[in-house]
Amino acid sequence: MKRLVVAGYGMVAQRFLEAFAERAAEGWSVTVLAEEDRPAYDRVRLSAWFDDYDAGALHLGGAPDGVAVRLNEAVTGIDRDRKVVHSASGETPYDALVLATGSRAFVPPIAGSDLPGVFVYRTLDDLAALKDWATAGGRRIGAVLGGGLLGLEAANALKLLGITTHVVEFAPRLMPLQVDEGGGAVLKRHIEALGVTVHTGRGCAGLEGDADGVRRMLFNDGGSLDVDVVVVAAGIRPRDELAEPSGLVRGPRGGFTVDAACATADPAVWAIGECAALSLDETGGVCYGLVAPGYAMAEVVADRLTGGEATMARPDTSTKLKLLGVDVASFGAPFAEGLDVVVTDQVTGVYAKLLLTDDAKTLLGGILVGDASAYPTLRASLGGPLPAPPLALLAPAGDGSVKAELPGTAQVCSCHAVTKDHVTDAIAGGCTDVPGLKACTKAGTGCGSCIPLLKQLLAAGGVAQSKALCEHFTYSRQELFDIIRVRGIRSFSELVAAHGTGRGCDICKPAIASILAVTNSGYILDGEEAALQDTNDHFLANIQRDGTYSVVPRIPGGEITPEKLIVIGEVARDFGLYTKITGGQRIDLFGARVEQLPQIWHRLVDAGFESGHAYGKALRTVKSCVGETWCRYGVQDSVGLAIELELRYRGLRAPHKLKSAVSGCARECAEARSKDFGIIATEKGWNLYVAGNGGFRPRHADLFLTDVTTEELIRTIDRFLMYYIRTADRLQRTAAWLEAMEGGLDHLRAVIVDDALGLCAELDAQMARHVGSYADEWQATLQDPQRLARFVSFVNAPGTPDPDISFEVERGQKVPARGPVPVTLGGAR
Repeated sequence: MKRLVVAGYGMVAQRFLEAFAERAAEGWSVTVLAEEDRPAYDRVRLSAWFDDYDAGALHLGGAPDGVAVRLNEAVTGIDRDRKVVHSASGETPYDALVLATGSRAFVPPIAGSDLPGVFVYRTLDDLAALKDWATAGGRRIGAVLGGGLLGLEAANALKLLGITTHVVEFAPRLMPLQVDEGGGAVLKRHIEALGVTVHTGRGCAGLEGDADGVRRMLFNDGGSLDVDVVVVAAGIRPRDELAEPSGLVRGPRGGFTVDAACATADPAVWAIGECAALSLDETGGVCYGLVAPGYAMAEVVADRLTGGEATMARPDTSTKLKLLGVDVASFGAPFAEGLDVVVTDQVTGVYAKLLLTDDAKTLLGGILVGDASAYPTLRASLGGPLPAPPLALLAPAGDGSVKAELPGTAQVCSCHAVTKDHVTDAIAGGCTDVPGLKACTKAGTGCGSCIPLLKQLLAAGGVAQSKALCEHFTYSRQELFDIIRVRGIRSFSELVAAHGTGRGCDICKPAIASILAVTNSGYILDGEEAALQDTNDHFLANIQRDGTYSVVPRIPGGEITPEKLIVIGEVARDFGLYTKITGGQRIDLFGARVEQLPQIWHRLVDAGFESGHAYGKALRTVKSCVGETWCRYGVQDSVGLAIELELRYRGLRAPHKLKSAVSGCARECAEARSKDFGIIATEKGWNLYVAGNGGFRPRHADLFLTDVTTEELIRTIDRFLMYYIRTADRLQRTAAWLEAMEGGLDHLRAVIVDDALGLCAELDAQMARHVGSYADEWQATLQDPQRLARFVSFVNAPGTPDPDISFEVERGQKVPARGPVPVTLGGAR
């Protein structure tokens, strides 16, 4: 049995392990030595952690069967003569060694970079440390050093954390490696419109502060900026410190030098990903800081180790991202010499540039800012002719049928070098949907930017794409909603027996549970519905990283009496709960064991509280300012309306969580335009905004009605919510739902205002049934001993608390002990 050791366990190592396993490599024992204490995770989507702080959502699926993964055990040395690697546990022998050690964040040698409050943006631990610091009391102003891809991601993170954000870029424009001067100017306008201050052409000369943290950033032009937190996003450097002591050659800018086979000078040692300096010409080796070249290297080495002869071509460095909600794409060689076609639309903030050879027959590269819808077609056309005149491709109406006219050799997926011919062959061979194409060709499994093109090729191939919810139902969520409603179905078993197959899965069960909750309006944990819910709904509380739960009582409109505040304080004190006031005008109580939940609810219900539904895909809060009652500028009673709306829609299950806010005047202190439905008072009534959201991809809501009465307002919101619940896809927020709606806002207005489909009476009746049948789930649970029986840590020892839960004290409150994070293997049932 030959021994393969992989040093490092990031995305590229994960891809290598999968590629190696897919080739049915036999006769190898595989060991992975990982520096971090968690398996490989999606670092490309690292900022998505700020959506819900769920690290598990970034998990890449773990190593294939048979692979031994040793976490928190970095390789510290290589003895190539004896073919062993050193780590904290001793020596591990190898016959083949794959170095996948990745890269580290580069911190420029500036004074003060070691001060508390200065962070890098590289790992989940980095993000957690940044969040803890930024959300501590008194942090108001943050600066990001670096205006590239990572810098703008970090700026978005600070913005999400409520920090006034500045971006400092030494170059004269943002993203200097990807966009030109024109694109940089448009991008800067977009970023500044989001409230981020951009300093281009300025460098950081040093940071000042003390033991309590960073205080000031000094610029190289003599200016300064007061700061409470700094994120350094000035680039990366390859993790190649093993090279020199082991005698491996470095590239001119670092990294283990490898040839086209990704082999070092030692035939038993390979290097892939950001730690590798790929030497294909006289440059001596180039390190690529993108995941696609790393994936290509992983495939090459997996092929070589299993007897193949794969080699690396020059990697595609095309990039398409959405930064702070702004589309940015760069592909090919956009800075080369040639003929360029530039379109700038100052009104919509769109910039597009195509670069062609002097004879205008070959596409060399391009830049897109503000609208990257043409990216899949353009990237696939690189190195060949355009499938249509440039302006036809770049103009807003010019992105249609030309996509299917790409030549067969056009590369559809650069992550896996999949051409159009590969995809069309797979379609001809029986692939009928995107998941099938992913499994068959690997296209779409990298950065995912080619998925729209895959759908277009399926359509061009005459394949009607499935809208099935999952493998157990051939219907979309909207179709299932209508089936359940029209046929009066009241259980999952009844539905799957008549209209599905199998026993259901984690996709269809919660989705059907949500539909049944809306159409039947019953207690969600009665009978078999209990088994459909995900973990949070199953326990009517939010599970936290240490296996405890948080309890969130409803505080409509954020209005609360001193007596109720005292009750919450007493409950928190008596049960030792960590207490936090959220941005949504709620009070979160953390650290409750499952068997404590009914006791806590009992105290809260007796004091007049009910569930805030923080655990459900349901209405969370209707935030409000103080309105005309206290504010000098308020023109309407925003608190009163917020309370009315929150009580009206409490417990309403939806495809995704719902948030709302009411502002008492145009000063917009409740931030209503970042909500699923938001209301802003006017002197004549109310303005209604719909389909906004915060989170990782913020979207301002669209103005839908102006100066309407309270009655008109509520009737329209009723219909908006019910139409969304009936027609949206699973886990589709209102913003994405509206954006995907044919006809957009005009269609929505025609349906729920003008009653173009004759649905309004039905929508009104559905909402009336919900409002009339609402019952608090906490109280319903407390009233039934059988329902209470589920709230135990151990079924066979109901009175025994979970002994693995432990706490420590931080800033006067208990928090989870900082030990290894427990791994949840499955939601308790």
